[in-house]
Amino acid sequence: MIIVTAGHVDHGKTALLQALTGINTAHLPEEKKRGLTIDLGYAYLPIENDILGFIDVPGHQRFLSNMLAGLGGIQHALLVVSAEEGIKPQTSEHLTILKLLNFSQIMVVITKADRVEPSHIDQLISDIQHQYPFLNQSYFFVTSAHSGQGIAELKAHLIELNKSSHLLNKPFRYAIDRVFNVKGAGLVVTGTAIAGQIKIGDELYLSSGEKVRVRNIHAQNQVSEQGLAGQRLALNIVNVDKSDIARGDWLTSLQPNYATDRITVRLFADQTLKENTVAHLYHYASHITGKVNLLNAKQAVRNGEYFAEIILDEPLHIVLGDKLIIRSGDDSQTLAGTEVLEIFSPKRHKRSEERLAYLQKLLQAVTLNERFALYLSTKTMPLEQLVWQEQVQEADILNLGYNHYGKWIFTSAFQQQIQQRIIDKLTEYHTLHNDQLGITKARLHRLSALDQPESLIAHFIDELVLTKKLTQTRGWIHTPEHRIEFNAEELQKWAEIRPLFEQTNQALWVRDIANELLADETETRNLLYKAGKLGYLVPIVKDRFLLQEQISVFAQEIKQFIEQNGSISVNQLRDKIGYGRKVTVQLIEYFDRSGFLRRKGNEHLLRDKDTF
Repeated sequence: MIIVTAGHVDHGKTALLQALTGINTAHLPEEKKRGLTIDLGYAYLPIENDILGFIDVPGHQRFLSNMLAGLGGIQHALLVVSAEEGIKPQTSEHLTILKLLNFSQIMVVITKADRVEPSHIDQLISDIQHQYPFLNQSYFFVTSAHSGQGIAELKAHLIELNKSSHLLNKPFRYAIDRVFNVKGAGLVVTGTAIAGQIKIGDELYLSSGEKVRVRNIHAQNQVSEQGLAGQRLALNIVNVDKSDIARGDWLTSLQPNYATDRITVRLFADQTLKENTVAHLYHYASHITGKVNLLNAKQAVRNGEYFAEIILDEPLHIVLGDKLIIRSGDDSQTLAGTEVLEIFSPKRHKRSEERLAYLQKLLQAVTLNERFALYLSTKTMPLEQLVWQEQVQEADILNLGYNHYGKWIFTSAFQQQIQQRIIDKLTEYHTLHNDQLGITKARLHRLSALDQPESLIAHFIDELVLTKKLTQTRGWIHTPEHRIEFNAEELQKWAEIRPLFEQTNQALWVRDIANELLADETETRNLLYKAGKLGYLVPIVKDRFLLQEQISVFAQEIKQFIEQNGSISVNQLRDKIGYGRKVTVQLIEYFDRSGFLRRKGNEHLLRDKDTF
């Protein structure tokens, strides 16, 4: 477990930790020379079957960013207040941040008690509780690092604190705050394990997506075979250079594919905040700038709670429940704390009544199942994204019992809603085009559910066909009751025409077919176009046809060629199929019109590989 110490400069944080652990956390030469903490300092206290870790964060305002880096993922804090000086500006600043980050337990430690009268300490405690009512339920300890007063009592209380064992079953997540090389060992990163566990030999992802391997672990300043959530870890990693890692990067067991620059948050205001505010943002060891947009107010007032959207100037690897601190545009004042509700905030209708009602429900959704009921009420989501934003194992989601196809998770109600829309749109299409047999899956997707993943909609269509709610005839999708058929006379003529196409892979003209069969050209034309509507033929240009099967053969050859070469030109297609240039141009333009290909200059790229 990690405990953070916060408080004003020279109020005795470092001395307190030395009295508790025997370790002086002022590790940098400049810190020892100046007698104050600049960067994060660490100390460890071995106890039975565990080690308590302490982070001594800098108290001086100039080093506030280092202090904020030390607070990510930690839930227990010691607020250090000198008995001589009492509450000072940075004490208030640090206490505000601890409150805004919603620490589960803030313990107040009065230091240097040997230098004042007991009555002075009693008055100081009374003043603190009056000034900060939320500390009335906190534990207060009166100590002196010089005389040892209260140290044993404080140590005993810390040992009894509960551990965050529930975090051990989550995916491993680790915030990097230092990177350096160690002679004989190689690259080492240090940081706090936010969740999960790690062992020697495990592979992890850097924020960049690059894989690294853990060669050695120091947990709470001790050589260890494993590292656990809540511990301070130094990881010796390989397969990466120091130049590829920076403070604020992450190591995760989940692939980091969901960095975001637009999030929705629950905002706790500590100062007046305008509707649109440029601000400094602190997230674990990251410090960037961005813009805060209030969603349900024109102005935030102190101690108010609001919904807000934050647009980040740089994408961050944020997950639900993460805390951020918002500071003023000149980084001189803490304005608010936030808790992340969504990692991808919508760009439109973000202040509508419907949207705000949704956020209110999301705020009240405590369990994973309650949140999923909201996420999936009107849409499907990728399983991988849900795993990332919730920081859970894949099995935790699949065990909830939601429908699952490929990478998509959705509810039965959503599937029924979309499938009914598919049927309705297809019925409407038949009404408007009663001379057409049907449409392709790709076009039906565009007509009925363009905002949903095409692969999932194709699956829904397949299920409708399987359950006989829709019918598929030679690749065309239509309702079971919709029919276009040859009459007996047309069927006899088609039996004479089809062999002409089967004898060649060439596109045939209406006039040539009529002449070959000594038939009327107009009647032949009408019959061929009806055959096209029935899905037997395809007119690549007016009056020039190919069998549907031949079109499918060409489509597969083109798809194969493009997958190997990236694109195809008219000349390349001409050489591949043995057509003349003119008819090749007609064929490739047909594929462009159908949506199978799209033209880019003289090249043609795959647009919808599943059209045929």
